[in-house]
Parts: sequence; structure tokens; C-alpha cells
Amino acid sequence: MFFTSTKPQFSFTLQWAIATVAGFLVSLCWIEVGEKSDVGVAQASLGGLAIAFPQSLIIRDHILSGRWVLVTLLAWATITAIGVGAVGWIVPNTQTFPLRVFWGTTLGAVGGFVIGLAQWTAIRKSVALSWRWIFISAISWAIAVPTGSIVGIVLFRFTRLFLGEVVGLAITWIVVAILTGINAYRLLR
Repeated sequence: MFFTSTKPQFSFTLQWAIATVAGFLVSLCWIEVGEKSDVGVAQASLGGLAIAFPQSLIIRDHILSGRWVLVTLLAWATITAIGVGAVGWIVPNTQTFPLRVFWGTTLGAVGGFVIGLAQWTAIRKSVALSWRWIFISAISWAIAVPTGSIVGIVLFRFTRLFLGEVVGLAITWIVVAILTGINAYRLLR
């Protein structure tokens, strides 16, 4: 473990959050943040790889980390191919708060469900009650996407810079990293 703490859950969650957010930041080298049609399957796959690899280093003592990386990459490719979009890299094209909340929650839940289902296949044999991960992922994304989307639109309206939307996406990743990190620790315990 990178950090030591008297509270192992805090240490694990912090490592998970740093790994996940760092993966998102690295993914920006390959993925141009945009609207749903701007992010393709290949870019989403690279993004999934950038996220899954550092996560796999955190949980490698509990699961087959190569499988985690592969299924996460495939999940991101799948949600992009079926039209949900790479929810962690796309900015909603609507400027109204209620629609952003609705679509963020809906697309976040669907995307999170697909990602959780795929990742469940990597943890099901080695983690008790692993089926919960599917719903943890769906709920985490359903909370994180509208949260980040609202932050993004507020910053965009305030600054008139698209960078505000990118900050909103970073908030999405921070929220999802914290929520999934807390619950990953509980499942792996």
C-alpha cells in the first residue's frame, strides 16, 4: 500500500480515489472531451484501460487484475457502442438543469450497471457478495454524473469557458472514485 493509516478503509479509499482520478487525467492524453458523438469506441477503450490499470494495482491482492483491466476496457467499449456514450468523458449538450440531472442519472445508472456487471465477472469467484458491485457501480455513477454535470454547467455559465465542463467531469470522477472506493473496501474486507 502506498499510504499507511491507522484507518485501513481511509487508506484504501484514498489510494483507490487517487488511482481512479489519475487514470482519468492520463486518459485525457487520448480522449478529447466532447459530446456523445465525439468520443468513439476506441477512445472509450483507451480511457477504460487508463482507469482500470491503476485500479487493478490497488486490488491485485484480491482478484485477477488482468481480468479486471480487460473487462473494464470491454465495458467502456460496450456502453459507447450501444449509444450510452463514454459517460466519464462526454458533456451533455443540454443547458437546462433538470434535463442534466435526468440524463446524468439515467446514463450514469446504465453505464455504471454495465461497468459493474463486467467488473463483477472479474471478482465473482474471489469476493463474497460480489454481486453487490453491480449495484454499487450503477448507484455511484447515477450520483456522480449529474453532480459533475451540474458543477460543469455552473462553471461554464460563470466563466464562459468550456474548461468549466471539464472540471465538472473531473468532479464526476472524484465522486465516483470515492463512492466506489468506500464500497470496494467493504466488499474486499
